Amino acid sequence: MWPFKSKYDKLTREEVVSAICKLEQEAQEIEDGLATKQKQIDELMAKGKAEKSKDVKLFYAKKINALKTERENSVQRAMYLMYNVQLLQKLKTAIDDNQFFKNTSNVSLGNLLADQKGLAKFLNKTLGTRVAAEDVLTTADETFRAVEEAYEKNDTIYGMSSQDDALLAMFETEEQVEDEQAMFSEHADKAHGSGEEE
Repeated sequence: MWPFKSKYDKLTREEVVSAICKLEQEAQEIEDGLATKQKQIDELMAKGKAEKSKDVKLFYAKKINALKTERENSVQRAMYLMYNVQLLQKLKTAIDDNQFFKNTSNVSLGNLLADQKGLAKFLNKTLGTRVAAEDVLTTADETFRAVEEAYEKNDTIYGMSSQDDALLAMFETEEQVEDEQAMFSEHADKAHGSGEEE
């Protein structure tokens, strides 16, 4: 026998289901936000391609990159929530199984928990899973701090990053293609017009 009473003894299925629903709702809200951010990114990409001013293009590029960063952060949060939901689903299944065995005369609860070594191994594995999940977040936070510290402080906030530069290059390439197409069409129209005059 364990020297203490587990908090899970009083845990009800309804409480676990309520927690699952709450986390799933939060995850759904994040997912909806991802769709909104993607739509904003697409709209800004279109504006950036159509814009003539390089400064305004740079503004759009920075805004797009900021939205992409927000989107990545949201994806991480959603994955963390989903991971929690999976663990709670396992807990709900355990509660259901526990109730099933309690109500089944052939298999008693005492027999289910008779293997103390197996139970300890299971509980330690669950704790290890939790620690591993927290370690993922801690490592991500340390990486974020390391990347922030590696940022060159002497750059102004209006400077161009490689991501900005890549988007600007794409905008300019598409603009150049459109200009060449327009020029070609104009020459073709003139040539066609000259032919008609002869």
